[in-house]
Amino acid sequence: MTKGDSPRFERYVAIGDSSTEGLDDPDGQGGYRGWSSRLAERIARRQGRLLHANLAVRGRTTRQIREQQLERAAAMNPDLATVFSGTNDVFQPRFDADRLGADIDLMQRTLVAGGATVLTFTLPDLTPIMPLARPLAPRIHALNDALRSVSRATGTILVDFAAHPGATDPRLWSEDRFHANSRGHALIAEALAHALGLPGSDDAWMRPLPFEAPPGPRARITAELRWIRRHVMPLMWRRPGGPPMEDFRGKQPELRPVETG
Repeated sequence: MTKGDSPRFERYVAIGDSSTEGLDDPDGQGGYRGWSSRLAERIARRQGRLLHANLAVRGRTTRQIREQQLERAAAMNPDLATVFSGTNDVFQPRFDADRLGADIDLMQRTLVAGGATVLTFTLPDLTPIMPLARPLAPRIHALNDALRSVSRATGTILVDFAAHPGATDPRLWSEDRFHANSRGHALIAEALAHALGLPGSDDAWMRPLPFEAPPGPRARITAELRWIRRHVMPLMWRRPGGPPMEDFRGKQPELRPVETG
């Protein structure tokens, strides 16, 4: 990164789970775009060139990301990196905030020590989006506390979405309520660009969306039943840990020039 108010990056590497992969932000070609690609495209358009790799694998826990993605990411010598994890940890039968914090600390320190500017963000309380997730709120709070503490210690830039109630607006989330939709991914990319101080970015992402009357009780009940049938029940039968490593090495496992067209 150059000195001054206009940072420049040559190699951006993203590690994480399905959020970093880009679910549910369709790219129009059968894949996913996502906030990581949106951020990379924004940087590339400004600079004229950027190499980008996305090692994210859906379903991965923080420990799996550390074990399967960190070494490969560090070997690419990024000067910009995003590290986001924890959502899958929150949904595991057992949750260890201290262990999670230690894994995040190692990932951030490794990438910072290699010369990267590192970005991460907190996870909003999911209760307003899915009331059934209320018992998970203490885990999410513990995850966010770990992220804040570790990021302060390592010098990682943290965007605190949990501190902004607008982040739980249902209009930013996909039908499954576990992933951001295209509008949500665009907002995340804007927030990260603002945190980096990229020209043209501002704090508009912090402002709540215009008021919209919520659906009536009958529509809410129907939506809840549909969500349980389509997304919660299949999740209960899902094989934990996501796809095997040999089947999916990441969305974009090698550094490539970013397409800006």
